[in-house]
Amino acid sequence: MLRWRAQEEDSTVLIDVSPPEGEKRGPYGSTTHTSEPGGQQAAACRAGAGSPAKPWIADFVLVWEEDLKLDWQQNSASRDRTDTHRTWRETFLDNLRAAGLRVDQHAVQDGNTTVHYALLSASWAVLCYYAEDLRLKLPLQELPNQASNWSAELLSWLGIPNVLLEVVPDVPPEYYSCQFRVNKLPRFLGSDNQDTFFTSTKRHQILFEILAKTPYGHEKKNLLGIHQLLAEGVLSAAFPLHDGPFKTPPEGPQAPHLNQRQVLFQHWAQWGKWNKYQPLDHVRRYFGEKVALYFAWLGFYTGWLLPAAVVGTLVFLVGCFLVFSDIPTQELCGSKDSFEMCPLCLDCPFWLLSSACALAQAGRLFDHGGTVFFSLFMALWAVLLLEYWKRKSATLAYRWDCSDYEDIEERPRPQFAASAPTTAPNPITGEDEPYFPERSRARRMLAGSVVIVVMVAVVVMCLVSIILYRAIMAIVVSRSRNTLLAAWASRIASLTGSVVNLIFILILSKIYVSLAHVLTQWEMHRTQTKFEDAFTLKVFIFQFVNFYSSPIYIAFFKGRFVGYPGNYHTLFGVRNEECAAGGCLIELAQELLVIMVGKQVINNMQEVLIPKLKGWWQKFRLRSKKTKAGASPGASQGPWEADYELVPCEGLFDEYLEMVLQFGFVTIFVAACPLAPLFALLNNWVEIRLDARKFVCEYRRPVAERAQDIGIWFHILAGITHLAVTSNAFLLAFSSDFLPRAYYQWTRAHDLRGFVNFTLARAPPSFAAAHNRTCRYRAFRGDDGHYSQTYWNLLAIRLAFVIVFEHVVFSIGRLLDLLVPDIPESVEIKVKREYYLAKQALAENEALFGTNGAKDEQPQGSELSPHWTPFRVPKASQLRQ
Repeated sequence: MLRWRAQEEDSTVLIDVSPPEGEKRGPYGSTTHTSEPGGQQAAACRAGAGSPAKPWIADFVLVWEEDLKLDWQQNSASRDRTDTHRTWRETFLDNLRAAGLRVDQHAVQDGNTTVHYALLSASWAVLCYYAEDLRLKLPLQELPNQASNWSAELLSWLGIPNVLLEVVPDVPPEYYSCQFRVNKLPRFLGSDNQDTFFTSTKRHQILFEILAKTPYGHEKKNLLGIHQLLAEGVLSAAFPLHDGPFKTPPEGPQAPHLNQRQVLFQHWAQWGKWNKYQPLDHVRRYFGEKVALYFAWLGFYTGWLLPAAVVGTLVFLVGCFLVFSDIPTQELCGSKDSFEMCPLCLDCPFWLLSSACALAQAGRLFDHGGTVFFSLFMALWAVLLLEYWKRKSATLAYRWDCSDYEDIEERPRPQFAASAPTTAPNPITGEDEPYFPERSRARRMLAGSVVIVVMVAVVVMCLVSIILYRAIMAIVVSRSRNTLLAAWASRIASLTGSVVNLIFILILSKIYVSLAHVLTQWEMHRTQTKFEDAFTLKVFIFQFVNFYSSPIYIAFFKGRFVGYPGNYHTLFGVRNEECAAGGCLIELAQELLVIMVGKQVINNMQEVLIPKLKGWWQKFRLRSKKTKAGASPGASQGPWEADYELVPCEGLFDEYLEMVLQFGFVTIFVAACPLAPLFALLNNWVEIRLDARKFVCEYRRPVAERAQDIGIWFHILAGITHLAVTSNAFLLAFSSDFLPRAYYQWTRAHDLRGFVNFTLARAPPSFAAAHNRTCRYRAFRGDDGHYSQTYWNLLAIRLAFVIVFEHVVFSIGRLLDLLVPDIPESVEIKVKREYYLAKQALAENEALFGTNGAKDEQPQGSELSPHWTPFRVPKASQLRQ
């Protein structure tokens, strides 16, 4: 329950934080106001009396547009709705003023449309009260910046110049901090300067909290908060202001007094900085921990892709060399008319295996002994990546002071607080908070799971339709009189099917994301972290099936249930698909490249074009109405107008989803496509600077949000890593020719001569008699069509390979998990030392003032004496040695 707490802990009130004028205690998640005649503003945490007036700076902007021409054209219902919106806005702004905010309104208009801007800022009293209520952490003492990078340390140790390092000006200092307490204000660093004590991100967080809890109507009708006003269209936008323009001044990038946005643009968002470290501390200071953690993860993952891309490229080059020296491939290409193959469909002609020479050579690029090594390498690479990211994440959480954010500091979502039916004590803080019964939430989550299952079924139906499309297309193309087209019928059908599948994927993704958002809101999750985790899990389950269903079908099911000549199996009357002459592994590689690279190209085009088009349209729409009342057409533009022309920031969900899906393509099917890490690396080099430019140049400034880690995305990545081990084991065992070749070398011929004939079965006599000719097909079957002894021997070898591969990788991964601690030892020591020193300081405080209830009293006759130290803070040299 949000309360205006009385000052009970100190007999001397350093700062009066009683509620702003007319505000009274209300239910959690809201601030209700009543106006009293002759009431005074009770928040006395004022700028010093008699101090000179200081320039006023707005922190937050509310925007709404009114079309004056429509007022007389609307019917009565529309006019009532417009009047209701106007009343809600006025009530909301009045309540913001009553909460202690300064509201300054501006308007830009032409003859028909008016754009209104409400500029908001909080007084010192409001900032102090909410900083304590929100448990914000503020600095006590400055420390040396401890940012480090393992590659920089390695290059420094080797004495090699580090081309990745760049000196970025205005490095944010590090602090020893604690939760803000008004009665300990003098102990906080910079508390003597009210203009700079609260950083811009802290002020934005405070104002957004007020906006999210301020009512604009009856609270029981859920008429509460900025989110509802935006959803109802009462307001067009709500955003904090950027620090200024991102372009550098005419004096150049070395000019003094560059604002934070200009520093980020100059040293981070430039395309030419692709080979430099990201200034993560600057990103965190300007955009908050959540955005900074995303870019930290993206940079970390991209750096780790470099060794994977190098090894994958070498494996691919080995495959290129083996294409021209592989004996089975040479036998196939030189067989001429030695192997006449059975028809691919009921009315299709017989064909020669030698016509598929190009396909066999392409398959050899990816299917060779180096693929086994690379699969093992990538499995261990993924395990190490996550282990070292846990260490990196723990270090950043400690340095950025958010190690215990989710457990202790995070508060209920304003939307949850507005809709929760009751309150209950928080088991950690003991304060009353909005509460929603767990049993009711479980029922809603169960109902949402049913919807997910239905959508997954829709994806499976689309997959079946793609399978039927490929089968029918292969039949149609194979009947062509063109010999080349007939030989490539399976590949043409597969390629076009991949393109159609990509279109289905993109369409279904848009539909389901909107549906998942509605379901997650309905489930009533308490905190923003839990809300985002539930939403993420829903969307990922669907996207996993959506993106990976077709590759999984090709890798593990295609060509497994074909039958044999004279007894082919069918699906809805259409004969089941077979793998092409080069095997299913080359087709899987093709599918991966089409989906993965195609999705990356489409996403990057969207990220470049859509924000620019939206921004261009917004500027065009607003500047056509820019004639201000009583101002000349060339009047200067206010910063709030410039920021309103930018594109709204849509969060990080899509960015994380894109990278996690890419991680799945890189790891789950890497045995089929060693070049996947290379394409991912090239994409991510572009992605980092593209996302940086969007945040710095094209997006409105988002409200800075705190975060402890990357959330449920880490657990999803861990699940993908485990799945990748099993997937690659089955790929190598059942889709690759690695084990059949090894078996043939052990039992028949070490030089693999005759291997092509070994893999081909003869059609049953009944089929040959019906067609007056015999033919061959790929299978380990006898002349009667039943599986041969070789098939069962190979099956046993394949299953044994899967078990051994999984156990070896999981055992090594477990060993690495034990050897690599989740939290670096240096960080653990610093955390324990800070905890010890904090306890010591409290103990000394109690010893100094007694434990009999005596308060930290300031000596009488002195006002905020500089020698009065009610709370001893350890020196910086003691804290983090």
